[in-house]
Amino acid sequence: MAKKIQKEKNKFKLFTKGSVDYIIWITVMILVAFGLVMVLSASAPSAFAKTEDSYSYIKRQAISAVLGLIAMMACSKVDYHIFRKLKWIIYVFFMVLLVLVGVMGIGAKGATRWIVIAGFNFQPSEFAKIGFILFYASLLSDVKEHGKIKDYKYGFLYPMIFMVPIVGAILILQNHFSATFIIAVITVVQMFIAGTKISHFLLTGLVGGVCGVGALMLKNGGSTLGTDFRSTRIETWLDPFSDPTGDGWQIIQSLYAIGSGGLFGVGLGNSKQKYLYLPEPHNDFIFSVLAEELGFVGCVVVILLFTIFVWRGVVIAMKAKDNFGCLIAIGIVTMLGLQAMVNIAVVTGTIPVTGMPLPFFSYGGTSLIANLIAVGILLNISRTAK
Repeated sequence: MAKKIQKEKNKFKLFTKGSVDYIIWITVMILVAFGLVMVLSASAPSAFAKTEDSYSYIKRQAISAVLGLIAMMACSKVDYHIFRKLKWIIYVFFMVLLVLVGVMGIGAKGATRWIVIAGFNFQPSEFAKIGFILFYASLLSDVKEHGKIKDYKYGFLYPMIFMVPIVGAILILQNHFSATFIIAVITVVQMFIAGTKISHFLLTGLVGGVCGVGALMLKNGGSTLGTDFRSTRIETWLDPFSDPTGDGWQIIQSLYAIGSGGLFGVGLGNSKQKYLYLPEPHNDFIFSVLAEELGFVGCVVVILLFTIFVWRGVVIAMKAKDNFGCLIAIGIVTMLGLQAMVNIAVVTGTIPVTGMPLPFFSYGGTSLIANLIAVGILLNISRTAK
């Protein structure tokens, strides 16, 4: 018994002394530091207007950054295989939490996304993304190890069954389309990497798409566009100047900010659009302020940093010692990379407006801490990579 305990201790010491991927670590540290600087710059006017303290938002964001970095380092030290043993607990816990948010939570514009705990607003969907990444990595690894990942029943329908309650809790109860979209895309990517047949996706997607369009047309009297706020967002995206002082105001101000930046920007802290022209400039549209102050060059630097992160994340996934680690790494890279891509596409008017924060930049303690925890798990996997 003593020998077994000593063996486990030695194994843990070897694990904790394993070298993490320092390229990922340095890249994330630069992104976090860069993000704090931009939150300080972008939030000062809004913070003063609401709280009479220009530094109120950056103080909270800095505290969240410290807590997130501590959590990141802790997660990088704990063997990620422990999550595989807890997959059902993780799934049930986050499902219950999401249902509670949908029933008891608070939000705006028909969406329910936050829950108040001890006086602090908390967005469970940010942590749920990580929880479901761990759950599906474990589930798909089990199916693959049993040699059934190519079967339609076990390799496709079985994982998708667990997606239905997630969609119900987030999309129907919370009306949170962006979180549903991210989790759905992550799951599909994990399934594809695990070995699910492409034909299964195509067949089911075609049937589901036809049924979905048919349902929308029946609901809206023959039109695929309804009258809810999402339909308004699509119409505004197609022609924002049709309502320049209403629904089109945000994207128009964002384009003004980006256009004003030019090649090198107007200088850090010198943005004009953040002075209550661009709504919530420190949140989803912080990239617009960055583009105005640091110009095209600053935008390219940020995009390159995210590109490096995705590249190293994929390398970690390829070198992971098992399927479970590979699927977790791919899920985390997809989550952060896709969020960055969608956010930048939104602020540049490439796609309709959706509530998608820019990882490590947008103001929000829950999002920042959750993202850093995800990075910690990724660093954890890199310790044992081949």
